[in-house]
Amino acid sequence: MRKPNVLVKLGTWRAIPKFFFVLGGFGVLIYVATLFNFYSLRSLHIPDTFCNNINQDRAGTEVRATIDTVIRKIQDEISTVGYTSANTSVPEFASRYSRFLVDILGLIESMEASLPSDQGTGEIRIVHPLAKPKERSDEPVDYFLIEEIRKYLKIKPNRLGKQNFMGANGTFTSIGHACFAMKKDLEEYMDYDVGEICNDDWKLAQRLMVHGCDPLPRRRCFSRAPQLYHKPFPINESIWKLPDDRNVRWGGYRCKNFTCLARNSTGKGFFKCADCFNLTSHEMPRWIKPIYIDPNKNLTTDFVIPEVLAIKPGEIRIGLDFSVGTGTFAARMREFNITIITATINLGAPFNEMIALRGFVPLYLTVNQRLPFFDNTLDLIHTTRFLDGWIDFILLDFVLYDWDRVLRPGGLLWVDSFFCMKEDLDDYLESFKMLRYKRHKWVVIPKLDKDNKEVFFSAVLEKPPRPFR
Repeated sequence: MRKPNVLVKLGTWRAIPKFFFVLGGFGVLIYVATLFNFYSLRSLHIPDTFCNNINQDRAGTEVRATIDTVIRKIQDEISTVGYTSANTSVPEFASRYSRFLVDILGLIESMEASLPSDQGTGEIRIVHPLAKPKERSDEPVDYFLIEEIRKYLKIKPNRLGKQNFMGANGTFTSIGHACFAMKKDLEEYMDYDVGEICNDDWKLAQRLMVHGCDPLPRRRCFSRAPQLYHKPFPINESIWKLPDDRNVRWGGYRCKNFTCLARNSTGKGFFKCADCFNLTSHEMPRWIKPIYIDPNKNLTTDFVIPEVLAIKPGEIRIGLDFSVGTGTFAARMREFNITIITATINLGAPFNEMIALRGFVPLYLTVNQRLPFFDNTLDLIHTTRFLDGWIDFILLDFVLYDWDRVLRPGGLLWVDSFFCMKEDLDDYLESFKMLRYKRHKWVVIPKLDKDNKEVFFSAVLEKPPRPFR
């Protein structure tokens, strides 16, 4: 259990005049402690005489004594505030005063923990600077300056001192490795007031994720929501109806409403799936009626849902759509009693909000991250308009092997309209062939709007059973 919250025991307005004197005293003590700490650290870098080393250790001892005094005074003041505020009203100013005391106490205690231990009762240890080992911490927590990042990354041991039900002795929070290369952006993301409203920085968060700072650290602030959120439409209406504009925060987008997104025009701020918000003429026929690239030759890379489900009648129940879209694939599969989770990010438009407001589950996920599903659990993975000719061959291998991990034996991988340069086609096809899946459908046709330099590829592949060794 956590320690009792001091906010429950707060002072009244009579304690507020005392606050100014106490706060002033704390400021002087912290200022003095900081000066002592500065000069003691400075002497570590400047070689000096034997006497200076003695003065340095004395200064360190005095700094510790000063910090101990400050901690004791703050603890006494917290106890006094709690004692005098029993069974009284709680003014807002007194609440902020108590939170201030707790924050200052935490900072000073962390400063005290960072000081070298005395290993004795006030004995002055004399160590020549050249004899001191040059230690460099490799702990991630020591790389960042923002206190919230440091608190998040610090290992949290179990309070009972033994393994928890998961078999771990503590909690080890993590961040993406690229977060260290984006230190400035991450510190901006984590610079907030605990318990207050978060900054409107979803674009900063997505930029961090896309560039490898994924997963992001958790935050202790409240996410921003639309000012006038209206209850979503019932599920029988929401699937094929544009959502209420009031249910989206439109900051950071070029379009400021769903009508703009559904309009057949350019300049929307994104190009991938530019027509996906047009639910009537563009989205409604998808996966039900094939679109022929060349009607005269019946060329198409579109497979319709009934013919794919006929490959495994009655076996496809749950799956993942890893695409750029607004949830239409999940909507169509719902008509066949199949549950689909849609993974995408907000590429210039509120794709995740659109999926959720239509009544489906959005998974806010980048291609950098391992799928959050256990091995051999999904019946189907579908992808379109996402893994195209831009992707690196090695990255594609990692993605496909991860998809293979979560697909169950007999599950289907539906590659929908993958396109690339004709000269790269064989290399990309080798990536799919190395899975050794059974081919149920396999189509390659030219992309006519690119002077025959690009091609489309679609396939439905079945994961084979692999016996244990």
